[in-house]
Amino acid sequence: MADDEEAPPEVHHYNDIHEVPWDIQNYWAQRYRIFSKYDDGVWLTDDAWFGVTPEPVANQIAAHLVEGAPTGRSILIDVFAGAGGNTIAFAKSGKWKRVYAIEKNPAVLQCAKHNARIYGVENKITWFEGDCFEILKNQLKDLAPYSVIFASPPWGGPGYRSDTVFNLRTMEPYSLQKLYDEYSAFTKHVVLYLPRTSDVKQLAKTAPDNRKTTVMHYCMEGASKALCIFYGDFNVG
Repeated sequence: MADDEEAPPEVHHYNDIHEVPWDIQNYWAQRYRIFSKYDDGVWLTDDAWFGVTPEPVANQIAAHLVEGAPTGRSILIDVFAGAGGNTIAFAKSGKWKRVYAIEKNPAVLQCAKHNARIYGVENKITWFEGDCFEILKNQLKDLAPYSVIFASPPWGGPGYRSDTVFNLRTMEPYSLQKLYDEYSAFTKHVVLYLPRTSDVKQLAKTAPDNRKTTVMHYCMEGASKALCIFYGDFNVG
């Protein structure tokens, strides 16, 4: 990590709770669960705090993909890289010949690159700035036969927590159907990371040709944090 690296104005590393905006203080209190190396200088934008997968969960998902990814798939494409939580876990796993990470927000992408350097995996990742749907269709189209897609899309903000059952049809800015249609056109091997209260009936309807599709909840301290649906020939669970 370069000690003289300069962060953009919207990127922060908070050292004291008195520096932290009130609406992310709860997330900051859990900073070591989000990034165990937080004190090494992890960068986040204020909005990025809401979307980072906690490190133990990211590591468990990465482990499941090591164990259960389809034969012949050597490329992992993280299409919503955010500040790098999942991307770093995939790169650390040693499974993938290359990890490709896509992020639309340039400041958040800079956080991800910086955080990957902290974890020593920056040389295992190729970064793209822009719209993931367009990048898949253009720059990465030749990798489709060798790829698994992982997507941790925006869920529309913390308000999803108030829903007893989360409606994936109205998830913003991308619905479940939009995500499935776009990614399954690239590869049938797709993993979506979604709210723990996601409507399982809606998930079942996206399963191709009524094939068995695995849904797994990921927990911390006995409570589910989120779930993943595995489309394709994964052997997990």
